[in-house]
Amino acid sequence: MSDLLIERIELRVIEIELISPFRTSMGLELTHPCIIVSVHGGGLTGWGECVASQAVTAEWAFYSYETVETAWHILKDFLAPALVGKKLNSVKPVVQIGEHLRGHPMARAGLEAAVWDLLAQSEGLPLADFLRKGQSYSQPRHDRVDVGVSIGIQSSIDETVKNVADYIQQGYRRIKLKIEPGWDVDVARAVRREFPDIQLMLDANSAYTLDDASHLKQLDEFNLLMIEQPLAYDDIYEHARLQSQLTTPICLDESIHTLKHAEWAFELDACRIINIKPGRVGGLYHGRAIHDLSLARGKPVWIGGMMETGIGRAANIALASLPGITLPSDISASSRYYRQDIADPPFVLNPDSTINVPTAPGIGVNIITDQLEAYTQRKTVVSAST
Repeated sequence: MSDLLIERIELRVIEIELISPFRTSMGLELTHPCIIVSVHGGGLTGWGECVASQAVTAEWAFYSYETVETAWHILKDFLAPALVGKKLNSVKPVVQIGEHLRGHPMARAGLEAAVWDLLAQSEGLPLADFLRKGQSYSQPRHDRVDVGVSIGIQSSIDETVKNVADYIQQGYRRIKLKIEPGWDVDVARAVRREFPDIQLMLDANSAYTLDDASHLKQLDEFNLLMIEQPLAYDDIYEHARLQSQLTTPICLDESIHTLKHAEWAFELDACRIINIKPGRVGGLYHGRAIHDLSLARGKPVWIGGMMETGIGRAANIALASLPGITLPSDISASSRYYRQDIADPPFVLNPDSTINVPTAPGIGVNIITDQLEAYTQRKTVVSAST
């Protein structure tokens, strides 16, 4: 592979209105703000999405210290200037640039994703195939990936059951319900009673403490696929103590920021499943490393979502095509969140609760430039001359 000169990097803050409000134990989201990154070189453009959101409410700050403003600063003033003017033939130099920072995984992941796309295009490979390059997987990659849908906290149990029924009618076979104290056992019981055979999981977003162990043990009766991140966002040890008391597998999400965290979690039996979010772990490179660790240990993993546009969704689907992704991922159809996305073609749910892996070079979607411009609130260009 010949070297590609990185000529310039463009950053855009965009915001898209959600089709319907999405509430978790941390608060209510009405829009999806993010940073779209484009990296230009060799006559090609690679696209990435930084999923850090606006800190317009206290709730989002409780999820992550990264916001649009922090990520904009890190990308504009540190990461992009360090990359422009360099020649690349792999993604490793971008990973190394990012590792000079402490933290800021979402900012790093957005830039890295754009470079993955650029390099995959330069070789004429779909990102799903490019991610496998140099790896020793014995299994073929998936042509379609199993997916599920996440349902926020609703106004009533009846409304929740109705929403579940609607998504099952659309073709989703795995349902994730957001829960919080006071909205857990009864809603799980009602949904399981109505739909005894669906793959059902719960996501607490760190809403409980170890003192709630006996209460959470009641969830064992509902034959859940998993309960995701019941305890503190930065905890591994107490999750191990909780897992020893539950039959239901614990899945760790917010606690896993690095490969080391994944190793510790497995060693302590703090979880039996890991949710890999590229934005949370610093990019596709580290996401693939956690996948490889889990595959070697025979541990199931899946790809989490953060309401990405078609750009981030395409990258997530490519990662979900790796052989160790054995559980349905949070990669819903494009129409789940947005009336008008910024990428085409949209991702469509197949009747078997899967989404096709793109086969065009790179992330495999085209950017709808007019729509991107319409959503853009701020943009800047970083080049070798700036």
